[in-house]
Amino acid sequence: MKKPSVVSFLITLLLAAAVCIQGSEPVKDTDGNPVSDRNQYFIQPANNNGGGLVPAAINILPFCPLGITQTLLPYQPGVPVGFQLPYGANPIVNTSFPLNIEFRSKVWPVCTEFSKFWKFDDSPSASEERAILIGGERFGKDSEFKIEKAGEGAGANTYKLTTSYGTVGAIPGGWMGALQLIVTKDTTKTLPIKFKKVDAATTTSTSRVEKLGLRMFPFY
Repeated sequence: MKKPSVVSFLITLLLAAAVCIQGSEPVKDTDGNPVSDRNQYFIQPANNNGGGLVPAAINILPFCPLGITQTLLPYQPGVPVGFQLPYGANPIVNTSFPLNIEFRSKVWPVCTEFSKFWKFDDSPSASEERAILIGGERFGKDSEFKIEKAGEGAGANTYKLTTSYGTVGAIPGGWMGALQLIVTKDTTKTLPIKFKKVDAATTTSTSRVEKLGLRMFPFY
């Protein structure tokens, strides 16, 4: 029996990829431009006036790994993230396409033994509504997210994150009630989000409020 040729394998892979992206569309940032894995973005809740998403402690003991919450500082845009797509994928991020999310902050004073990749808690002790944590792995099943549309019309460029377990939502956390990210099957807790591109001005100059936020990391 002949072994499948490399060409046949690549054709099959391309056909599978085409099926996966059928019906998807480019994810747009707050300026209406396509989101790319070559840029960094602030992820910000779309339905309130708080700050962006940041890594933060959600337990006293054990302190690590950090969870992900909305900062209590209303003018803190969050901590930048980047996206990791499958090798060979188009750099434009599309809806319904699997990807990894990774914090790109240079300020990381604690829990350095954990990666900056997002994951959902899949430990045996995890509750039904599973916390979103740092410490994921690229291509790990518990680190795979998809971006789906969550708004039309006036809510255009609003999205939600999904996982194999459920949809990413938010609940009041233990740190002064700051919203804490979880994976839930309760659609009423879904967290609509938007993506704000980190531009050169943001990366080269930091406001007083942003500096305060970085000094408070990982508490916010």
